[in-house]
Amino acid sequence: MPNWNQVLDEIKNSKRADALDFTRRKYIKKLNKLTGRNIISYYSGWLQKRGIANAGINDDDKNGLMATIHGLDRSKGLDLILHTPGGELTATESIVFYLREMFGTDIRTFIPQIAMSAGTMIACSCKEIIMGKQSNLGPIDPQFGGIPAYGVISEFERALKEIKADPSTIPIWQTIVGKYHPTFLGECQNAIELSTQMVTKWLETGMFKGESNSDKIAKSIVQKLNDHDDTKTHDRHIHIDEAIKIGLKIKPLEENQNLQDTVLTIHHAFMHTFANSQAIKIIENHLGKAIVYLYNPNK
Repeated sequence: MPNWNQVLDEIKNSKRADALDFTRRKYIKKLNKLTGRNIISYYSGWLQKRGIANAGINDDDKNGLMATIHGLDRSKGLDLILHTPGGELTATESIVFYLREMFGTDIRTFIPQIAMSAGTMIACSCKEIIMGKQSNLGPIDPQFGGIPAYGVISEFERALKEIKADPSTIPIWQTIVGKYHPTFLGECQNAIELSTQMVTKWLETGMFKGESNSDKIAKSIVQKLNDHDDTKTHDRHIHIDEAIKIGLKIKPLEENQNLQDTVLTIHHAFMHTFANSQAIKIIENHLGKAIVYLYNPNK
């Protein structure tokens, strides 16, 4: 299979007006023939178009998934190729519910490069995660407008401790803590509890379904993925060795050379699409049916 530069050359040398779409879909179809399973690519172009609000997971993505799932033979299961910075917590919950309604727990996810935050949560809802040496998951601690919920709670706890020890620090902490509205602390705590409950349940009923100690395994994994004190930052990249150590069921992409080549070629094709078009998000199946969200820099 072609590498990054070869895929780019293939696109540039094509005489087709739809070279980006044609090249990408050709390799998605090859993956379908290789696995015999339904393929849906759920891709964001946030790396090429930084700071675009709708690049993350949101409720509108349900429309893309509905369109690409329609007409598929759902008895063949689903292989989800996922590349996303994360997104809205409740939208993620709804998307996982929908995918499971369609395919049960017969869903695998491929992470060619990055599935952070809510993307990691979606991956945890699947029966198996396929990662390569270059792949990354991330912590699942929720955020509000880029502010980590755990960070807010830690800041409040530190403020209480320091004010108790030295009341003269009250003016300093009033300035710092005053930037949050009165109910924000409660919202942060609720978001942490919700993400914990969601992923724990998904792991119990999916990846570790039928195992006698599924509840203990799930709680241990979620604790590690949701431990801000350990991960330090919401953007922390969790590589395959760490993901396995955490306890997730991870299959190395390198175990099957043909599979690895095909998945990475698809990834390269998506990266070139985002770099050379106005596409900001693409949800696409192996039959060539796709919903493409476009970015208009003039708006």
